[in-house]
Amino acid sequence: MNGSVCRVAIGICVALAMPMHVAEAASDPRASARAELQQLVEAFKHAMLVKDGEAIRKMFIPGGSWFRVLDPASLAAARAKKPEAAQVNPGSYEDLAKFLGTTSAAIEETFDDVRIETDGTAGMVWFDYRFISDGKQDHHGVETWQVIHQSDGWKISAMLYSVSPG
Repeated sequence: MNGSVCRVAIGICVALAMPMHVAEAASDPRASARAELQQLVEAFKHAMLVKDGEAIRKMFIPGGSWFRVLDPASLAAARAKKPEAAQVNPGSYEDLAKFLGTTSAAIEETFDDVRIETDGTAGMVWFDYRFISDGKQDHHGVETWQVIHQSDGWKISAMLYSVSPG
């Protein structure tokens, strides 16, 4: 085998052995932004787990939007307790931060099938979630974030999530 054929063969073997995410990062300039957003997701999950309301606060742009949307079963249950309950409810990250600081329950939010799209400046993160309180699933749904990259990193500018019981 001559030298050039050998170099080509070695190159092919190296390329085949390279993990897909390394190849993606080399060919996609947006890959580092997606990796940073994945870190934001992990930081959010960790802050929930350790009930760090201040960390949650730092992940959001003040004044951003936050909406919870109840599915039909959740809406019916809410209206059984309070007839004027609405399907769409505004809220804020401040409410979440306060809740984390006052609840005695063990809290965890799991994220499945996380999808991230970004151009490096703005982006979207969406996933299926499960909210677990004291080891029991309380509710689940789909959650979406609109995110913006600022000088101090990625921030959540808007959150929308659905709520289905159990």
